Amino acid sequence: MLLAQLLHRIGIDSVILEAKSRQYIEHRVRAGVLEHQSVDILNEAGVGARMMREGLVHDGVILQFAGEAHRIDLSSLTGHGVMIYGQQEVVKDLVAARIQSGRPIHFEVEAVSLHDFDTDAPYVTYRSNRSDQRLDCDFIAGCDGFHGVCRASLPATRIELFERVYPFAWLGILADAEPASDELIYSNHERGFALLSMRSASVGRLYLQCKPNENLDEWSDDRVWEELARRFARKDGFKLAVGPIIQKSVAPMRSFVAEPMRHGRLFLTGDAAHIVPPTGAKGMNLAVADVKVLSLALRAHYHESRDDRLASFSATCLRRVWKVQRFSWWMTSLLHQFESDNAFDRRRQIAELDYLVSSEAAARTLAENYIGLPLELDRP
Repeated sequence: MLLAQLLHRIGIDSVILEAKSRQYIEHRVRAGVLEHQSVDILNEAGVGARMMREGLVHDGVILQFAGEAHRIDLSSLTGHGVMIYGQQEVVKDLVAARIQSGRPIHFEVEAVSLHDFDTDAPYVTYRSNRSDQRLDCDFIAGCDGFHGVCRASLPATRIELFERVYPFAWLGILADAEPASDELIYSNHERGFALLSMRSASVGRLYLQCKPNENLDEWSDDRVWEELARRFARKDGFKLAVGPIIQKSVAPMRSFVAEPMRHGRLFLTGDAAHIVPPTGAKGMNLAVADVKVLSLALRAHYHESRDDRLASFSATCLRRVWKVQRFSWWMTSLLHQFESDNAFDRRRQIAELDYLVSSEAAARTLAENYIGLPLELDRP
């Protein structure tokens, strides 16, 4: 939807095919940390007004370990902060803009199939409202997620997959409780990682490191809050604000990249091409960056009769994807407990955290990655 909105603003038409209902996509709680350039891109697309009113600007993040909290001042180190604004809210704004534009968006489509994307005349077939449809197009943008049809349409010989599956998951809750901190807290604890985040000034989003096969039935609300309290306990007496848990889920952790991201006139973007562990808050931001690069490439094709940006799309995106993969892997390794770790690994991990919060150079490296790396659009 963001790609369609960016294209609409520059006079390029598109059709959106969505497998789920509008109700589903507008209320599925997902990520919530926006890099500064993601904020700029949403504003450029004309869908940022509500975000700027309701979003929470964070100028820093907090690293907690050994019972103490240490603030990384993102703004003073980089000149930028991040915005807390739920992905489902971004989706609502994009759906509203799409409907206002009068351009096509088809919900609950089925049996989507891609055809002839290696030719100059690709087309898509699908079923909508019990009727078979054919859509002829110039290009196909695969913005359909990790389990979507676009990447699955490619023969195994055409694509190379890189993956790391982590031996833990996140138990996440959405709570009707005022967040106990004005900024995100990343906690390294001997019992496992924990994250305090938020979706608004009155709704908290918190996570616990858990087993990949964790049984949610074994986690009562009281047990969740008790474990969160242990992992956020500090020498200064910090206390969580407790409230009713609205939602509870377990999310697996993996790193994944599919190369290349272009196949003829099919372009893979977002989760269709890559997955990052959520520790670095990069999933939604990578998708935003991908479609920004693709929108500029399509603008060059239609308005300037240039295809160099289309040709370099995959390489441009993958340079950033792999840097973000490195950062997300590093944050995950820095903050989580691995069953294979021994006492040496634990001491090393704490020493690295101590170095991070005591060295301006180290803190700046974290901050530069956290607030978002540049797109490097003009790099050969």
